[in-house]
Amino acid sequence: MIIGLTGGIATGKSESVKHFKALGAHTIDADAISRELTSKGTPVLNELVKSFGSGILRSDGSLNRKKLADIIFSDKKAKFSVEKILHTHIISHISEIISHNVNKHNIVIDAPLLFEVGLNKMCDKIVVVWIPSNIQVKRLALRDKLNADQIKQRIDSQMPIEKKVELADFVIDNSGSKKDLKKSIKDLYKLLTSKQK
Repeated sequence: MIIGLTGGIATGKSESVKHFKALGAHTIDADAISRELTSKGTPVLNELVKSFGSGILRSDGSLNRKKLADIIFSDKKAKFSVEKILHTHIISHISEIISHNVNKHNIVIDAPLLFEVGLNKMCDKIVVVWIPSNIQVKRLALRDKLNADQIKQRIDSQMPIEKKVELADFVIDNSGSKKDLKKSIKDLYKLLTSKQK
């Protein structure tokens, strides 16, 4: 079974993935793939430099992610260009991982932009990790040390969480404790995998 896991920024996807992994799922992290594909000297990084100039690089030639993030969150056209370059490569990389593992494991794809890039089409079930917006703002401020404008930009750059909830097969409410989250995921994974037998 292929489970798509998504949610809003700072809703607790990374923590959720850890629990799925502990339960035996093979996890695919779209953000980690993105970092790998844009590491120093890669064709994808060269494509980004062609589009945005060497100002997005650090002195050692690696990608300055903060600089690129600032460009993306302040310019919709730039965001579209970056996504066009990245997403094609990410999707083909994920397809490859799935083809090697699908007969051996249940797979969880952790992707913030699951719906936006069409990865949901690869999944049997979609799980959205949800928290109320006031908690999301607090967690984001704490985690990434962002000001109110930056927080708004980042939240607004993603599909509204309400829309994701509508499109999901299951919603995990992560407004409680870490222990609550662990239990919710354990129960959900049991429910999803018991149907396979």
